[in-house]
Amino acid sequence: MPDVMSLLDTQTIESNADSDMWFAFREVEQITLELTQQYKYTLGKYSKFFIELHNKRFLATRCDQCEKVYSPPRTFCPECFSVTDWMELSGKGTVKTYSILHFSPGTNGDVRSLKTPYILAYVHLDGASTLFPHLLKADLDAVHIGMQVQVTYTDKSVEHPIHLMYFTPLEDAE
Repeated sequence: MPDVMSLLDTQTIESNADSDMWFAFREVEQITLELTQQYKYTLGKYSKFFIELHNKRFLATRCDQCEKVYSPPRTFCPECFSVTDWMELSGKGTVKTYSILHFSPGTNGDVRSLKTPYILAYVHLDGASTLFPHLLKADLDAVHIGMQVQVTYTDKSVEHPIHLMYFTPLEDAE
């Protein structure tokens, strides 16, 4: 059972029953509740995606029924609810949109270590039906919609396996 810590703060909003005909409706209790918990989860079917990133292979899932290819992978097709199968993509793609981030949300050590500003790109990978949002390591002045990029892998230690890869301009990756 996970450790759960909470802080409860209650207040009653008071009004005067003699001068307020809506008194009964205004008697409201406000509750401020802070909840912090730690939990473990399994990546389930997605584990294969992360294991193969470690092996420098980029996997997606494909629906045999409607032939859509999902990257990031999906356990089942959201269009027709068929179970998907694994397939490998080349890792090459095109930037469809991007953001230059001047603030890091600091969600884990990998993200906290990013030097700002950095680029978050939505990439349409060759062979995929969806966009893959991820870090693009490129010159801020050179990034543009339509830029050709390639998945690049790292051998450094990471806190989350999604950080085993990032995008680089195609000419830099070759």
